[in-house]
Amino acid sequence: MMTRKKWISAIMVIILISVQWSVEAQVKYILAPSPELKVEGGSSLHDWDMTSNAAKGEGQFIIEGNQFKGIRSLQVSMEAESLKSGTKGLDANAYKALDTKKNKEVKFTLKELTGSGNSYQAKGDFTIAGVTKPASFPVKVTQNGNRVTFEGSYNTKLTDYSIDPPTALLGTVKTRDEITIKFKTTFQPNN
Repeated sequence: MMTRKKWISAIMVIILISVQWSVEAQVKYILAPSPELKVEGGSSLHDWDMTSNAAKGEGQFIIEGNQFKGIRSLQVSMEAESLKSGTKGLDANAYKALDTKKNKEVKFTLKELTGSGNSYQAKGDFTIAGVTKPASFPVKVTQNGNRVTFEGSYNTKLTDYSIDPPTALLGTVKTRDEITIKFKTTFQPNN
């Protein structure tokens, strides 16, 4: 039989757990429309970039008192052929190099986000052209009301993803191996 003291202790533990759950909540967030996604690179002729404003994503965010405190999970994906340069020939070469007939999506899956304030370090996996590789890069995080924006860039190489840098004009124009993936994405609660 429980004594009065044990009953009070048990009730206090339940109250503390309830308060903690209300202060720290895991909230499902989804990617807001019109993310800014860009791949920058260059060739022996000129620099180039391809952009997309179409992607989907979702995650479980940790929110304490309406403030972003971290992420439990996050995944963003986009159709590879949503990337556009404004030049049909460049787009066609890029889609061929990415083998978009077989590898329709480019995807990022977050494994860990560390840091505080506005400065974080993201670790996760990029899947590009059907090849998945670990990635680590700095991310700036800002909050406006219940919307959370992530901004950053990741430097990598095409050959890291088994992509042969495309050539044009009988091989006289060669794409450089180095690329930069830039992003500015905003997430909002899934209401």
